[in-house]
Amino acid sequence: MRRAAGPSFGVLIFLVLAFGLGVYFTFAAVQGDYGLFRRVELSAQEKTLQAELDRLNAQIDEMENLTRRLSDGYLDLDLLDQQARSVLGLLRSDEIVVR
Repeated sequence: MRRAAGPSFGVLIFLVLAFGLGVYFTFAAVQGDYGLFRRVELSAQEKTLQAELDRLNAQIDEMENLTRRLSDGYLDLDLLDQQARSVLGLLRSDEIVVR
């Protein structure tokens, strides 16, 4: 009795399954929810959100400074004059308005 010279059918199925699993896991590692591309996308989004957070924190600091300068305990007369002019449209009697 002679055996076939080529690989058996079971070995061929095993190799095809191993190759398929390897391709699947490689694709998932690159394109999946936790893959490399998603990580790069989240990194870029994190940088954008951090920049926006820094900008908003700067605005908050500016508003807190203005609020403190107009409070009862510390009154900045120049700032009060500026706010009265811009918000209420007040003018002194010796000023001329140019439009």
